[in-house]
Amino acid sequence: MKVYLDTVGCRLNQSEIETLARQFQQAGHDVVTSASEADLCVVNTCAVTREATRSSRNVIRRLNRLNPGAEIVATGCYAHLSPDQVSTLPGVKRIVNNLDKERLVPLVVQSDSAQAGFDREPVEREFTPGAMGRTRAFVKVQDGCDNRCTFCVTTIARGPARSRPTDDIVREIQALAQTGYQEAVLTGVHLGSYGYDQGDRDGLASLVQSVLDQTCISRLRLSSLEPWDLAPDFFALWSNPRLCRHLHLPLQSGCDTTLRRMARRTTQAAFRGLVEAARSRIPDLAISTDMIVGFPGETDAEFDASYDFVRQMDFMKLHVFRYSRRAGTAAARMPDQVPDAVKKARSARLLALSDDGVRRFYARFVGREMPVLWEQITGSSDAGFRNTGLIDNYIRVEMDAPAVLTNTITIVRLAAVTEHGMRAEGISAPR
Repeated sequence: MKVYLDTVGCRLNQSEIETLARQFQQAGHDVVTSASEADLCVVNTCAVTREATRSSRNVIRRLNRLNPGAEIVATGCYAHLSPDQVSTLPGVKRIVNNLDKERLVPLVVQSDSAQAGFDREPVEREFTPGAMGRTRAFVKVQDGCDNRCTFCVTTIARGPARSRPTDDIVREIQALAQTGYQEAVLTGVHLGSYGYDQGDRDGLASLVQSVLDQTCISRLRLSSLEPWDLAPDFFALWSNPRLCRHLHLPLQSGCDTTLRRMARRTTQAAFRGLVEAARSRIPDLAISTDMIVGFPGETDAEFDASYDFVRQMDFMKLHVFRYSRRAGTAAARMPDQVPDAVKKARSARLLALSDDGVRRFYARFVGREMPVLWEQITGSSDAGFRNTGLIDNYIRVEMDAPAVLTNTITIVRLAAVTEHGMRAEGISAPR
């Protein structure tokens, strides 16, 4: 059977879709890159905002238009929370909820052959870097969340926090490294809580150390980390240069009053202390964050306080979301919902601040020599292929070269800030 996989939303969803690709291949099926070739399409949906549910519906409709004969299986948070709505979309033949997602392949193909681990030789032989359009592997290490942030529907959709065994994660990452992947990204709904369900409050630090000690992966990256999960000594891990110098610490608001209504377990003072500790231990660190504007009851004064705090924190980048009312959450029942026009204006101010932060951060590195993991070709010129990739601190780099450098790491000299990142000049051979 030919299978096409698509996803909407976060890195965890991307990790899950890559895992499904490996499991389908292990079960003897072909993962194809075009929906028009597929017998089966699997869509991992998202429900974090209204826009995410709209995007999920649009993906399903697009796949059905491209290939009306293919069966569509919908999974993920939107399919889990609104199965009746999703099941009416064209082409959808089956809903697999989040609780059954890990058994999706055998459920769909009536086979238990996909239940084996990642040390199976067919997977190592067939699932090579770039097979899903990636040179980085997203590895899901935990699912679910025990927090009750008042705006978040993910806890409802994903259930309580639960961690994968460390040995399983280490084996998976080593298998990926042996197939040629240069970078693994640890993902989860609440990554910082890894091990909490097993009584280990230092579980994430222990996991990171185990991966660094027991695998040969060239680079290890952490996805989103809630700021209250991290102790200052956590940052000592970055003495190992294989750990990527980028932290995504979701703040959501820079105003303490708003944070309390959100039930976020941090404050301006605590967050500032964490950022200072991280920057003092990790040179050239990039810190990005999530911000929600227009949360119920957010006054002009609260937004101004939030804006001022974010400006002081000097983030590399902001991911800005207009508050989206989600049924079943506490915030949906709160009074003083903010008008859309106000949300739009506040979002524009923060996005402008983010653009300025990106430019200032990138400008610090002009003239520096740094390693780049090349990910793909985005065009060509008289000088050759336009290679694009990432420095470990998440600077996007492009360079014209006579060779395709995908999935190699080279040292480059960063020459200039561009509209899309930085332009580089090569100074070392690929490795």
